[in-house]
Amino acid sequence: MQTVLVTGGAGFIGSHLVEEYLKRGYKVVVVDNLSTGKMENLNNVMENELFFFYEANICNIDELEQIMDKHRPNIINHHAAQKSIPYSVEDPVFDIKTNGIGLLNLIMLSNKFSVEKIIYASSGGALSKDITGCEKSRECDTPQLKSPYGITKFAGENYLKLYSELFNFEYTILRYANIYGPRQSADGECGVIPIFVNNILSNKRSVLMTYDDMPNGCTRDYVFIDDIVDINMRTTERCVNDVINIGSGQEVFILDIYKLIEKVFGTEIGIDIKGPRKGDVKRSVLDSTYAKEKTGWQPTISLEEGLKKLHFYLTGK
Repeated sequence: MQTVLVTGGAGFIGSHLVEEYLKRGYKVVVVDNLSTGKMENLNNVMENELFFFYEANICNIDELEQIMDKHRPNIINHHAAQKSIPYSVEDPVFDIKTNGIGLLNLIMLSNKFSVEKIIYASSGGALSKDITGCEKSRECDTPQLKSPYGITKFAGENYLKLYSELFNFEYTILRYANIYGPRQSADGECGVIPIFVNNILSNKRSVLMTYDDMPNGCTRDYVFIDDIVDINMRTTERCVNDVINIGSGQEVFILDIYKLIEKVFGTEIGIDIKGPRKGDVKRSVLDSTYAKEKTGWQPTISLEEGLKKLHFYLTGK
């Protein structure tokens, strides 16, 4: 039996991964400091004898060492992170502690405890190239690095590449597009879909951040959580030892997202227009051809279908 350590396992993405790993017979050890994760996200697995939870911080290497010494994981799936682009601009020191030192702690301990592979959640949006035409951002393109968050994620990718050779472990770097689905928190830093949905359910107007040359807001690429679980399972079973984009390849204006949510949820509340947000990438759409070539992965759930699934989860209708 293989053991997987999931950091951030009480979070939106992490909790879905934990459920799937357990379904597949893995022993699952979760480390989460519950700063944004919620124990209720793990309600479905709490009684599973293969599940172990630790409220701990990845920046505390002593805590991590004790946990890894006890469970000796074969695989690390690293989803714990400081996820806010604006907050990374305001407090880059905290950002680098969590996204930089936290990752390095895991890498150093992976050598001590002979971890075989590491899966790393990176950001396709924050590491997007400057898109000016109809092209999509590819893994080999030069990222814009418009925020400390993007810089630390990019640094993390390069640390993994370096230490995979020095410590002889496999790795996969997943550059995610914008992910949405059940359990996602509307805390302001998880993309606009949960924020818009929460506002609509509360009969509250939302805010659209725009630029003079982009009155419909920025553009983003959206992937439903089930497709994210799929790529994580594929790369658990067969690491890529490279960076792969995980996106739909569909570039959507944020105003169009809002209108589609209104359609699916059957409301017309309206939206307020404001200026741009610091650190934002204006356009983001990912070319995921390489992911398909290396793993066979491709998105299977359209944006409208995913929003309907989310609507059913939230309303039962």
